[in-house]
Amino acid sequence: MEQSKCVIIGSGPAGYTAAIYAGRANLRPLLYSGLQPGGQLTQTTTIENFPGYPDGVDGNVMMDDLRRQAERFGADIRSGAIVRVDFSGGKLRLYDDNDREIEARTVIIATGASAKYLGLDDEKKYAGQGVSACATCDGFFYRKKRVAVVGGGDTACEEAIYLSGLCSKVYMIVRKSYLRASDVMRRRVEKNGKIEILYNHNTVGLYGENGVEGAHLLKFMGTDKEEAVDIAIDGFFLAIGHKPNTDVFKEFVATDEAGYIKTEPGSPRTNVPGVFAAGDCADPHYRQAVVAAGTGCMAALEAERYLNSVV
Repeated sequence: MEQSKCVIIGSGPAGYTAAIYAGRANLRPLLYSGLQPGGQLTQTTTIENFPGYPDGVDGNVMMDDLRRQAERFGADIRSGAIVRVDFSGGKLRLYDDNDREIEARTVIIATGASAKYLGLDDEKKYAGQGVSACATCDGFFYRKKRVAVVGGGDTACEEAIYLSGLCSKVYMIVRKSYLRASDVMRRRVEKNGKIEILYNHNTVGLYGENGVEGAHLLKFMGTDKEEAVDIAIDGFFLAIGHKPNTDVFKEFVATDEAGYIKTEPGSPRTNVPGVFAAGDCADPHYRQAVVAAGTGCMAALEAERYLNSVV
């Protein structure tokens, strides 16, 4: 069995930042990069809202910068994933996808959250070319352009309102005949002259030569009133929710009803002593790289303090 002072699970901004701080504290952190090394930002072409990159930066370049910085301070970064944990009996045991067993004194969970997609082939085809799951991240690229937001909840309304401040036109594609959002959000959307709500519409495809140029919709899909509708758009934003990547920990670590890890207010501490959570796996609200990096820092500092307190 391998021993480690600090195991970090996940390689997004939270995981790598935690590794930088843990490495500088001489914890010799062991980081598992997971099934998507670099996290969600590797699917983003240009990042313009992360401090320190005044001209923007490619997502893969930024994550490689963070990785090299973590390695500089002694982080042992491994490919592969943690597939099982056992946090019972006061022990923190982890098992990777090569059947390796590790006993850790502290664990930082930074596994992120995955955006939910409709499952269309075109979503993959146009990834980074008009398809996005984060209006705050990518909306800036669609100034004075036409976009669509898929979803009918509060998040979709918030994203539509945000985009309306940048774009010339915002469609909301809602599969039901009503918005699931709260009344206050519904009223704000309905009063916004730039937003047009397309009720009873389902997206069945996207089209465009060098990126998204439009969407194929079906109105009243599956009924005798079914009608094909095309809309011209430059951006297609998914706002149908995220799924935190926390299933492997749920037997031991407390989560909310959506699966996000519960932490003590203002802290990355979980209900399990020595286990901390950082980034989107514990953040259903902001989902921003700079926020994730900040909580990664917090988690590493708390891990160091925990180790000093139990010596």
